[in-house]
Amino acid sequence: MNDPRHLFPDLPEDTCIIDTHCHLDMNDYAGDLDAVIERARQKKVEKIITIGISLESSKKAVALARRYPGVKAAVGIHPHDLPTSVESTYADIVKLVEENRNYIVGYGEIGLDYAKKYCPAEQQQLHFRIQLELAKTLNLPVIIHDRDAHEDVLGILERCGPFPAGGVMHCFSGDYSIARRSIELGFFLSIPGIITFKNAGTLREVARKIPLTSMLLETDGPYLAPQPWRGKRNEPAYILATAACIADLRNIPLEHLARATTANALVLFNPGLH
Repeated sequence: MNDPRHLFPDLPEDTCIIDTHCHLDMNDYAGDLDAVIERARQKKVEKIITIGISLESSKKAVALARRYPGVKAAVGIHPHDLPTSVESTYADIVKLVEENRNYIVGYGEIGLDYAKKYCPAEQQQLHFRIQLELAKTLNLPVIIHDRDAHEDVLGILERCGPFPAGGVMHCFSGDYSIARRSIELGFFLSIPGIITFKNAGTLREVARKIPLTSMLLETDGPYLAPQPWRGKRNEPAYILATAACIADLRNIPLEHLARATTANALVLFNPGLH
């Protein structure tokens, strides 16, 4: 695997960057996780939020947060995992949060996925509402998965809101009108490595036009590696490619973008990231 350290400029000593969404518990990282985290550290990726997608995955995320000082966890049930979930799962999630408050900074990823249809839309919507209410009870920001379901996701968020702890539209994939509606609901938009793809015109428009105060960065590793690693395993150090692309689109210095998005992450996931 190419070493990313030679492909992007180094950030200044007083600047860091945060990968707000990665899946470090997945088998893709099993053979070299220490090295992955060290490469991220060398690129000033000082915090990584590893995201739970099932009860088992959430437990693994918490275990990683306990093991690595720069890693924090989010817990929740992804819409693909709902068919194997039962009501007791949510009690177990609550217990996991209560016992690990210092390591958990968010609830998610949760939401709707109409692309692969692993679960009927009605069931997805029911569990989405349940988990949104649970996140509010736990006072955790929500991390939203929205794939081919913009109107239903926004409709449920409008009806279930407001969300005092805030939230983020993970791996944002809508157009600028969807972006504005999401921001009006008080959500951050997280931009993935897709922004570096040649066919990402709609996402590039969003990244150019939204307020910088509403933007977060993520890898969604091991998925969605940016150019020049497209099609290969993604990892937190590669977030510099995403950041560099957005900085160029907005005609601002890379360190300006890094500082702004880091500040946003600290606002949303505060105090857990401090």
